[in-house]
Amino acid sequence: MQTITLNVEGMSCDHCVHTIEKTLKELGAAGKVNLTAKTVEVTYNESGLTVAAIKEAIEDQGYDVK
Repeated sequence: MQTITLNVEGMSCDHCVHTIEKTLKELGAAGKVNLTAKTVEVTYNESGLTVAAIKEAIEDQGYDVK
């Protein structure tokens, strides 16, 4: 398992947290959103998922991954 921390702009509320964490779960990853730091810590299996796919899934929800 691999863990990365992504900087994500546009998150502001519990709905944002739920949306991102649910999206990551659907990909087979676990996510922990920190609204204050504007980060998402993602734990995933690198043999089945790429960082690019994780970023794309978050961006598809309307957030900007830096």
